[in-house]
Amino acid sequence: MRIAYLIAIVITIILGLSSRKWSLLLPSFIAQNAGDMLWAMMVYFGFRLLLVRKSTLTAIWLSFLFSFGIEFSQLYQEDWIIQIRGTTLGALVLGKGFLVADLVRYTVGIIIATVLDKMALKFSFRS
Repeated sequence: MRIAYLIAIVITIILGLSSRKWSLLLPSFIAQNAGDMLWAMMVYFGFRLLLVRKSTLTAIWLSFLFSFGIEFSQLYQEDWIIQIRGTTLGALVLGKGFLVADLVRYTVGIIIATVLDKMALKFSFRS
């Protein structure tokens, strides 16, 4: 299962970066929301990769704690962390500014990832 989660992470990262790079080619709703949803999905798949023997519920709760924690950390505005957020990697991981809408996007992303995970698990056990 670890390989499946690693593949899911890589695909999610590619989709997320693509949604940013080619956002002008996407419908505005998708361009505005896909990146954050995919980021939260990647977080979920990351926890599933690291904690493959733990329950799905554990991954869900950790994903919410991590994602919401990162978002709320954006309320902290000191020079050193602003400089980190000013880098490409820092912005991708830590974000730039707190938005309540991002919490909704993260929630939807974690739910989608969970549903996909459950479907994949059900399918893999049938085979």
